[in-house]
Amino acid sequence: MYSSLFEVNTLSLSLGLTAVLAVVLCFKATPAYDIPTHVLKRLTPKTRACVERLRTCQLHRPDLSRQPTSKLAAVLVLLYEQAGELRVLLTTRSKSLRAHPGQTALPGGKADEADESLVWTALREANEEVGLSLPPTSSNIHFITTLPPFLSASQLLVTPVVVLVSSPLPLVASSPSSLTLDSSPNASPNTPPNTSSHPILTSLTPSPTEVDRIFDHPLEAMLDPRLLLNKGESLVDVGEDWPYSAGDVYNPSDVRLDAFDGLVYRMHRFRTCASPIKGLTADILISVAELAYGRKPVYGRYPSDSSSGASPEDANLEGETYQALVRRRMEENERAFAVAVEESEQMRLTGKVDGGVGANGSTS
Repeated sequence: MYSSLFEVNTLSLSLGLTAVLAVVLCFKATPAYDIPTHVLKRLTPKTRACVERLRTCQLHRPDLSRQPTSKLAAVLVLLYEQAGELRVLLTTRSKSLRAHPGQTALPGGKADEADESLVWTALREANEEVGLSLPPTSSNIHFITTLPPFLSASQLLVTPVVVLVSSPLPLVASSPSSLTLDSSPNASPNTPPNTSSHPILTSLTPSPTEVDRIFDHPLEAMLDPRLLLNKGESLVDVGEDWPYSAGDVYNPSDVRLDAFDGLVYRMHRFRTCASPIKGLTADILISVAELAYGRKPVYGRYPSDSSSGASPEDANLEGETYQALVRRRMEENERAFAVAVEESEQMRLTGKVDGGVGANGSTS
């Protein structure tokens, strides 16, 4: 169903044993199909306009061809229309995980050497985490676009893959567990399930080892959190998942992060029916919402005032400042990769292996 979006190249290094030094996913083309006309016609005019803006947005996507697979990741921004509005699928990570336990996440993860593309990385991870059917099993998953990579705190280049799910979505499991959003036996009683009638929320199965909960959230509320109150959305009670004021649906704070070379970062927190949306997940969804609805959020997205403690030269992660940081990380990866390639080639040409021992066993 997808043309090859990235080409996989393997560089082998002879050091007594043949070891894989790096696998690179190289940008080549876009998926081979568009969203069918009959699917677009079933959407409301507002949702259709959002999808068209996302499909046609002109974004600078950097070349990832010199980035090792170990530095690449992808997440799936899975959108669907419910009651005339776009909603996005989210998960609460299992509390047993070592990394970011109990936090809200988009389905996704690190690229594997066997992945044919970063699009496939996102789909594969969604299949593993929530049981989403993989193409071509499901013809209801429609590619919209990819966004330029975001830099995670662990220095991964995370590519958001935006897709639209049309109804009906085929069931991928028939067990009773597929009819609940909650896989944790110790779920908080203050975390109400989302009772959306869209087929996707009754056809997915959370991975018991990775996902505690599957839920959704209105995409437009990422630009104006007050819409949650106007629409009467179910919201988690004040407690572990929302340790802020009962009347709040949004809570920001500014922090200086070493992972971002000391730049000041605005941490956005959005109240949901489950765990809050924050950090990288929030940043990605804010960007998707801005592109989809063609407007900025009602709150300040970046720390640009004196109260944040930011100096004029490092004021925020907006625009060129953040993009410069991403470019710098990519350049560092490329230099390291180039050095490894050169060392490998020198070893191949000289026939030297481990302390001057040649490939044929002779010493130099």
